[in-house]
Amino acid sequence: MLAELTINHLRNISALSLRPSPGVNLLLGSNGSGKTSLLEAIHLLALGRSFRTRSLKNVVQHQHQKMQVTAKIARHQMPVGLQYSPENRLQIRLNNAPLKKLSELAVELPLQFIPANCHQFFEQGPKYRRQFLDWGLFHVEPSFNYHWQSYKKVIQQRNSAIRQYKKIEEIELWDKHLVFHGDEINRQRLKRLEILLVEFSVIFPSLCPDYSNQDFSLKYRTGWAKDFSLQEAIGLTVLRDKQLGYTRSGPHAADWSFKVGGYDPAEVFSRGQQKLFFVALCIAQIKTTQQENTKSILLIDDISSELDTEHQKIILETLSQLKVQTFITSTDKSLSDLIKNDALHSVFHVEQGGLVSE
Repeated sequence: MLAELTINHLRNISALSLRPSPGVNLLLGSNGSGKTSLLEAIHLLALGRSFRTRSLKNVVQHQHQKMQVTAKIARHQMPVGLQYSPENRLQIRLNNAPLKKLSELAVELPLQFIPANCHQFFEQGPKYRRQFLDWGLFHVEPSFNYHWQSYKKVIQQRNSAIRQYKKIEEIELWDKHLVFHGDEINRQRLKRLEILLVEFSVIFPSLCPDYSNQDFSLKYRTGWAKDFSLQEAIGLTVLRDKQLGYTRSGPHAADWSFKVGGYDPAEVFSRGQQKLFFVALCIAQIKTTQQENTKSILLIDDISSELDTEHQKIILETLSQLKVQTFITSTDKSLSDLIKNDALHSVFHVEQGGLVSE
């Protein structure tokens, strides 16, 4: 959770400082006012990357050489900051020391982002859904990151052996390690999905009452042939892997979703219902990853997109009851009537890259 935030020369924001509330922070303003740029700054600070561009030089304000984002993390008032310039590239400091690994930042600032086009959960393929699932595991399962990083190294080595046309015996030298880490990743993912499903089954009907009497179930693909163990699957497909030039089977090819009433929401839900589905997933993720000393951050860009006022109200009421710091953008200024401007929640008006009072 952030106690203070300062942004300099990021897109259309020349200089902006704010003290966000620990609960819901509503950012209101017209298109192009800088609302999404403010979310982008927080995203950069927590993850070291932008959700709008791969090249950070596009983030630096026109006619300036560098951009800077600094903040204080509420827990222990820990300082964190980043600076980017084309000359010196990205530099991040945490607690007044250069950052060694981005994972250290993720531990201090667990963040989730719901974009205006949150339909990417359904449209961007299995990789996006695996990343969503693994984010939760990173924060609740201490051993997950070790197994995942080890598994990726094994896959790289096995694929290198395949591309170098090594003998099958040499390729299979990596199989023992692949199976050891892969089976554990699969086990942790399944356990995590069962926990998420329980929470989701309560949250989604509260956001979308039309589905309050539906059954919710897990749709899960391990990433290898059904009815085979991972050990058996990679043994049976080694010749195919040599033809493809890479290892096809394993948890790196897994996929999942939740079915509602036996149907895949990607196929039967409207755009608005798909957004509510993803919001419910994120809330379930937050509720099941909460830790005593660390408060998650949730960014929601353009909450009004695809949703009517009643559903926006339900989401705001739900979020206000959670232990999560939320930053929400909208062009609909009437939403300020739904938020109490008190110690827990705040409304900010954004105009031409700055904050204005109304």
